[in-house]
This record gives sequence, C-alpha cells and structure tokens, in this order.
Amino acid sequence: MPLAEHLRELRNRLAKAMLAIVAVTIVAAFFYNDIIDFFTKPVLDSVGCPSSFTELAQQAKSGDEPCAQITINGLLAPFTLALKVSLMAGVVLASPVWLYQLWAFVAPGLHKNEKKYAYAFVGSGVPLFLGGAYFAYKVLPTTAKVLIEFTPFGVDNLLPLDDLLDLVTRMVVVFGLSFELPLLLVMLNLTGVITGKRMLGWWRGMIMGITVFAALATPSTDPLTMMALAGPIWLLYFTAVGISLFNDRRKRRREALEPDDDEASELDLTPEEIGEVETVSASRALPEQASAERVNGYDDVT
Repeated sequence: MPLAEHLRELRNRLAKAMLAIVAVTIVAAFFYNDIIDFFTKPVLDSVGCPSSFTELAQQAKSGDEPCAQITINGLLAPFTLALKVSLMAGVVLASPVWLYQLWAFVAPGLHKNEKKYAYAFVGSGVPLFLGGAYFAYKVLPTTAKVLIEFTPFGVDNLLPLDDLLDLVTRMVVVFGLSFELPLLLVMLNLTGVITGKRMLGWWRGMIMGITVFAALATPSTDPLTMMALAGPIWLLYFTAVGISLFNDRRKRRREALEPDDDEASELDLTPEEIGEVETVSASRALPEQASAERVNGYDDVT
C-alpha cells in the first residue's frame, strides 16, 4: 500500500479499538461497585474492621490484630474513582477487540515464519500473564495481613480506596509480567541470541536475581509472599532452559545434515536427454533482432 493507505487503515483500526473500549467502559460503569468489591474483598476479608459496635467491642476485649477501614476523601473522589475503574475495566475487557485490530494491521507485513512466532508468543504469553495475575490475587490477603500488623496499637488505619486499587493493580501487573520471563528467554533462544547451555550456566545468578526481584516487587516483607512469587518463576526459568536445550539439540542435528561452509554442495550429475537440453537452451535464448537498425547506436543484445 502507499503511505496514505497505511495511515488511513491505521486510523480505521484505532477508531474501531477506541469505540470498543468506550462501549465496554460505559457498560462497566453500571457495575463498577461490583468491580471494586471484586478487588477489595480479599483484603477486607483479611484485615477489614468489624461493621458493628458489638463486633468492635468483642475484638477490643479479645486483643485481636489491628484492622483497616476503606475510605474515600473529597467530593469529586467517588466520581473520579468510578471513571477510573470503569476505564480500566473497559481496556481489559475490550482487549480481544483492540488486540485483534493491532494484529490485523501488523499481520499483512509479516512473513510466514514470523506469523508462526507471533502466534506462539501470544498463545503462551496470555496464559502466563493470567497465571501471574491470579497468583497475585491469591497472595493479596496474606500481603495485606502482614502489612496491617505494622499499625501501632490503638491507632486506626484508614485505607484510601484509590490507594488500595493502585496496590492491587500494581501487584497484578508485576506478577503477570514476571511470569513472562521464561517466554522472553525462549524467544531469544529461538532467534539465536543465547543458547540453552549458556542459560543453564546462569542458574545461580538467576535464582539470586529472581529472589531479589521478588523481595522488591512484593510490598510486604514476609518471606511467604516473596517465595510465592519467586518459586513459580524459578520453575518457569528451568522449564525455559529445558526447552532451549532441546531446541539447540534439534538445531545441531539439522546443521549436521547440511554441508560445511567450506564444503561444496553435492551436484546432480545425472545425464539429461539432448532434446530436453536443447528445449531449455532454446527457451532461455534471446530473441532474434527484428531489423538491422540500431537504436541510439546499439543493437538489441547490447
């Protein structure tokens, strides 16, 4: 296509993607309370304060652990929060539409093997990201319970709802992207950047690096949450190493069947019929010059 056609197609793809996001955002606005409950329920179940004075008095007598209450500050904060949550839900739920529009714009310019790698990347990357996000959602109650224990005795912990949603979103994204590490290593191996043997030699440094990353990525300081993130990434890393070693072995077998760089390829010395040779030669020959006249001083052959 000419450049103008590409820009016109890009405009149409973006318009369709934005229309899908806006439509889903409007629908999600009617259910934004349910969306907020879905994200905050694990935290409230683990650190939420009692809702009645009787339960609060019982908790004070028993000396239970401190609790937190979710709050919203400001007159415009509820509206802004509803808009933010609805837009986030619109982007996530409409992702099949805008991802398809992106793929439809990029796919015509890819070769067959590049499309194959793209399908493999998406088919593996989406389940890994969803697995990491689900892991983060399950770890959240333990994380919140550990963090709330740092509250001094006799002090009320008021947790702003927008801060809680930011914490949940950040943990989901961090856990999801962390689970993409083995996919990145496999893709680098398939493109010939690194070998499986070299990746295997990095195992000590990778275990240490993944552990440090898990300690920094998780907001809590307890080892349980850190191991909940580091353990699956360790397993996925060694899985990527195994796949890379298998791919390297397959590549070596394929290269062993091919000639070396300084070795000539085998020639087909089977004799051919003379008639076939003449036919091929005649078909490749230049046509005879129609006239003896020269064009700009040159004949047809020149």
